[in-house]
Amino acid sequence: MSSKRLMRRLRTFMVGSTKFILLSTLCCIFVASAALDTIAENQSIRDGDTIVSSGGNFELGFFSPEKSGLRYFGIWYKKISYGTVVWVANRDLPLNDSSGVVKIVDPAVLTIFSGDNRTVWSSNSSLAATGAVVAQLLDSGNFVLRPENDTDPSKYLWQSFDYPGNTFLPGMKYGIDLRTGLNRILTSWKSPNDPSTGDYTNGMDPSGVPQFFLRKDSIITFRSGPWNGFRFSGMPNLKPNPIYNFKFVFTKDEVYYTYNLTDSSVVSMMVLNPSGVLQRSTWIDRTQGWNLYLTAQMDNCDRYALCGAYGSCDINNSPACGCLKGFVPKYPQYWAMSDWSGGCVRKTPLDCQQGEGFLKYSGVKLPDTQLSWYNKTMNLQECEKVCLQNCSCTAYSNMDISGSGTGCILWFGDLIDIRNYADNGQDIYIRLAASELAAYRGSKGRKRIQTIVIPVSCAGLLLIGLCLILNISKKRRKKRKSREEIGMQKPEQDGTKRNENTDLELPLYEFDTIITATSHFSIENKLGQGGFGPVYKGLLEDGKEIAVKRLSKSSRQGLREFKNEVLCIAKLQHRNLVKLLGCCIQEEERMLIYEYMPNKSLDSFIFDQKRRTLLDWQKRFQIINGIARGLLYLHQDSRLRIIHRDLKASNILLDHEMNPKISDFGMARSFGGDECGGNTNRVVGTYGYMPPEYAIDGLFSVKSDVFSFGVLVLEIVSGRRNRKFSHPDHKLNLLGHAWRLSKEMKSCELIDPSIAESCVESEVLRSIHVALLCVQQSPDDRPNMSTVVLLLSSDIALPPPKEPGFFNERDVSDMDYSSNKQDLSSSNAITVTLLEGR
Repeated sequence: MSSKRLMRRLRTFMVGSTKFILLSTLCCIFVASAALDTIAENQSIRDGDTIVSSGGNFELGFFSPEKSGLRYFGIWYKKISYGTVVWVANRDLPLNDSSGVVKIVDPAVLTIFSGDNRTVWSSNSSLAATGAVVAQLLDSGNFVLRPENDTDPSKYLWQSFDYPGNTFLPGMKYGIDLRTGLNRILTSWKSPNDPSTGDYTNGMDPSGVPQFFLRKDSIITFRSGPWNGFRFSGMPNLKPNPIYNFKFVFTKDEVYYTYNLTDSSVVSMMVLNPSGVLQRSTWIDRTQGWNLYLTAQMDNCDRYALCGAYGSCDINNSPACGCLKGFVPKYPQYWAMSDWSGGCVRKTPLDCQQGEGFLKYSGVKLPDTQLSWYNKTMNLQECEKVCLQNCSCTAYSNMDISGSGTGCILWFGDLIDIRNYADNGQDIYIRLAASELAAYRGSKGRKRIQTIVIPVSCAGLLLIGLCLILNISKKRRKKRKSREEIGMQKPEQDGTKRNENTDLELPLYEFDTIITATSHFSIENKLGQGGFGPVYKGLLEDGKEIAVKRLSKSSRQGLREFKNEVLCIAKLQHRNLVKLLGCCIQEEERMLIYEYMPNKSLDSFIFDQKRRTLLDWQKRFQIINGIARGLLYLHQDSRLRIIHRDLKASNILLDHEMNPKISDFGMARSFGGDECGGNTNRVVGTYGYMPPEYAIDGLFSVKSDVFSFGVLVLEIVSGRRNRKFSHPDHKLNLLGHAWRLSKEMKSCELIDPSIAESCVESEVLRSIHVALLCVQQSPDDRPNMSTVVLLLSSDIALPPPKEPGFFNERDVSDMDYSSNKQDLSSSNAITVTLLEGR
């Protein structure tokens, strides 16, 4: 072969090789760019690597805040010259070096590992994966875990939008999923360069008419007010604008606020800053900086309850606080010194007599709706009628003021956190005595009242001698006396403090109505028997199912517990608390009317050999988390701090979807926000669930309920009762047995065999560990319920539990005797009352 031919072939080979290499490189680049926003199960993100959303808006990876060497995994804006972080995964557990790595681990959980393979953070996927999964950073800034071949948002296994940090991004649902209890809450950073959990939170409260509360720790500092069809009542600066549109969704399944940008080229977000200000900012390319657009809090009048009950704040007045018409300062001497916290009181007290009515107040921010009632379909006239018929109703208003106005809100108790607006306020109608109405309505009002009062008075004089009216009056006196017994008088004390503002009344059902509903308390309608007395199923004329708890004449409980339950639970509203509909009182009869729970109580499942199989692990874990959220509400989020004192399996009722609801508040105690416990010489509760400090010394606190919760979790996991537990190798109760297994790294042996196939081992072991932390001997060692909820739903490292309460071995003969005591009801154990508990 000639040298020329050889050179030609060599050049041809080199050109072909170059093309092949170039084509291969382009293919690799294309494949890489196509997967820049996604990682698969066999991939990972190491410190130094990032992924970018498809449109280039956001970037995800490890970062360090300014002036900090700590490493966090988060999301930040990509197109902005300096990264503005919008979400952080491990905000309270940063890494000290650049060894971090993020992987998808089985079963479909995103996990951050440190260099020594320690789990730093993990997602808590709510849905189980059936195939391959991927993690994807969307162009909205949402980091999602989804099935590989399914982009339907309803199929997401987990998403960062459900667990926001300090930033509310467009497209995010900011509120509560009522089906799962998920509440998307903003939490401030500790400082501009420290993303760890700060002092402020902003989240929705579903009690009454939903509204957002800004809190510093547990203290409310600002309230948005309820949605009125246009905006939140306390945020008049929330108006239609060219930057974003917004809407509020309120259904039986979810309630949330969301917004979307009208121009995709605009960058806008809401942030809860470290000083507790909720502010919206937009990015300005020209200045390369953020421009403040608006803040939720506008001025000093936005401070929660600044002017106290029945006070109203007007920023244009000096002083800003004043009393509503018909009210005067409760403490004039303090009011003159600008101390308005005592609020105002009525000039003329209400007595629920004819002539009372409502005075219209215009241009206001509606009062706190935590203790309100609402109906979406009533008109204003129907709303007034319902409020007038209930002596406890203090005010009413339209729920939606768009158009001619629809819906009804009724307030019960004091009206708190009202302010005046020159524009964009709304109307509220507040109940006043007849004399006050006459004074404010003038002669026209007085004439109207006279035309009502005079004929009625004459008719009363003419009929006063008739027997029928005497009988009716007698019945009314009895009913009023009964109301006073349960709602208007201070209950007997047992060494605990009691809030004296206990005038919230409940609907009273007629005895004949209950007789008919329960078929004369027939045995076929009997649901069970507790310490209070028998419980019956009832059916009202409108088709509504109810549960009637009837105080037995031989009951160990009595009027004290009856009143206590009315006073405690009537003020509570939470999806994991049973709803009290009303009560029935006639002569010696005392009955409580509840919503009906078709699946009865938890103990009828977990302690029954056949029915326990109906509760797989996912249902049990859902029940555990629901109970925890209910207790958290009682201890922290309700208006009064409530200690239940009798938490047990038979007091957890299950609705048709097996959602748990805490019931039986006859032993509960309520406290002010700064109080968290007390002592008593009247020890009440159930053996097996009582913490040692309570059973022995009569000391109780929120940690008493934490102990009972821990016992309950171990019973749910094992399917065994604490008191009736026995083991051939020792004489320990269930708590001691679980602790021994934990020390020996054999906690799996505690699992109920009926859930062995369905259980997620990591969740079960974590639940057992958290339960053992809850039942530790010392109350100081037990976590509070906010920590318990966090520990159950995260992968934070857990400390080893200390010895549980009542760890000493028992006398087996005594245990057998106790377990053979009368057990004819569905109760898990007999509720006891011990005098002189010390």
